Amino acid sequence: MSELKLVDGTSPAAPDDLFEKLASLNIEVTTVQHPPVFTVDEAKSLRGEIRGCHTKNLFLRNKKGKMWLLVCLEDRPIDLKELAGRLNAGRLSFGSAERLAQYLGVIPGAVTPFAIVNDKTSAVKVAVDQAILDRGPLNCHPLDNAQTTTIRSEDLLKFLEAEGHTAQFIDFEQPWVPRDPRLG
Repeated sequence: MSELKLVDGTSPAAPDDLFEKLASLNIEVTTVQHPPVFTVDEAKSLRGEIRGCHTKNLFLRNKKGKMWLLVCLEDRPIDLKELAGRLNAGRLSFGSAERLAQYLGVIPGAVTPFAIVNDKTSAVKVAVDQAILDRGPLNCHPLDNAQTTTIRSEDLLKFLEAEGHTAQFIDFEQPWVPRDPRLG
């Protein structure tokens, strides 16, 4: 990924840079190596017995170019229309691989909340599935889809805050009620 440049012209962080950042915040993590995975199904079949909650991470954008990173339970079905309403985002679609690389410095299959370390322009908003906070430690790729890093949920939030990104929490367990546009 050395030839890749972020939107601000810098090179993206590597996993070792991320681990140094986490250590500087006194955040303990454990990381395991595995063959590269690109989908949740591949991850399930190759990860072995890694305890805790496994996440699905979606890089999304709307027609105005605003971007979101959704961190949710790996088996959570996501309806983009409903999610757009919950985020008050307008119509959402998946961000392109090029946009993902420019703003978060990762490739498809390696999308992770840790990629926020590369969003120096604060262009990407973070939305977190409330349910993952109650499921024990979280498992995410550390900027590389050939590794899985386990972190406590409160430490992930600490990391996001340190990177200038306050997470918006979504309670998918509660029914979504569309907002009446006439109410402003």
